[in-house]
Amino acid sequence: MPNLYPEIEPYETGMLDVGDGNRIYWAVSGNPDGAPAVILHGGPGSGHSARLSRYFDPAAYRIIAFDQRGCGQSLPHASDPATDLSVNTTGHLLHDLELLRQHLGVDRWLVFGVSWGCTLGLAYAIQNRRRVAALVAVGVTTTRRCEIDWLYRGLAPLFPEQWACFRNGVPEEQRDSDLVAAYYQLLRNPDPAIRAKAAKNWHDWEAASISIDPNSKPSAKWSEPSYRMARARIVTHYFHHNGWLEEGILLRQAHTLNGIPGVMVQGRLDLEAPLVTAWELSQTWTDGKLVIVDNASHSPADPGMSEAIIAATDHFSSIIRRPSADASGQF
Repeated sequence: MPNLYPEIEPYETGMLDVGDGNRIYWAVSGNPDGAPAVILHGGPGSGHSARLSRYFDPAAYRIIAFDQRGCGQSLPHASDPATDLSVNTTGHLLHDLELLRQHLGVDRWLVFGVSWGCTLGLAYAIQNRRRVAALVAVGVTTTRRCEIDWLYRGLAPLFPEQWACFRNGVPEEQRDSDLVAAYYQLLRNPDPAIRAKAAKNWHDWEAASISIDPNSKPSAKWSEPSYRMARARIVTHYFHHNGWLEEGILLRQAHTLNGIPGVMVQGRLDLEAPLVTAWELSQTWTDGKLVIVDNASHSPADPGMSEAIIAATDHFSSIIRRPSADASGQF
């Protein structure tokens, strides 16, 4: 186990009404007078993990965590088939993030995203650059169609047994078509047994490639039927709609991030979010430093990842707290 900061309890929590019948759960821990940092979890639909807060020095940071719409402790929960996902889109999440910033009285904050949280963080920073003091992206994604296709077909030759199970989980006539679309439909089926089987198959496939460690196991939450259902519904909802993002737009607009210091922490052996996306981003966002961790994959728990992440957050705590510091925030 790498040397993470200790797990601490939040000193403030709440439920924020963001409209459309949704309330998002938020929690603040660390130093009330510290550098504000907001954590954008992955999935989409994974919910916040206490481990993510442990990448921040609680003496230096005001650590802000929240569960995105439909997952974690936010309500209504997507495990309920009656929960309306039409009001759960990237645009809605960006709206919620700004409401949360205003609610907590934050002017500028460090934005920290993991996996899908990178996509959300990049979109937020491009849209709200004057609110972003620094940006840290771990396991970089931009949710282009090519990235989605890689995850749910391109990876197949590397995990043939798991792929066969995933592919065979949809009707035979759909097995050579868009499997994201096929699972999206299965998870909308009125039969709860069909939905439950689809959610399990979806997570079994994702678990195959998350770490390079063959003995690695996903979070215990992945075995909880309600968690699996909510996350599978949200992920397929987002990926079926290409994240409601124009293809490649985040990379095309990444030049507007220059002036915002940042770090991209990327496992060289990341199968779920291959290095090429982080590299492409670094070619345009030149104020973002690309840190490649050899012998690591998509999991932040892989060797060397936590150390690289903490080095970045430790660095930016001083930059954010001292406005007179080197404006470039060079890492």
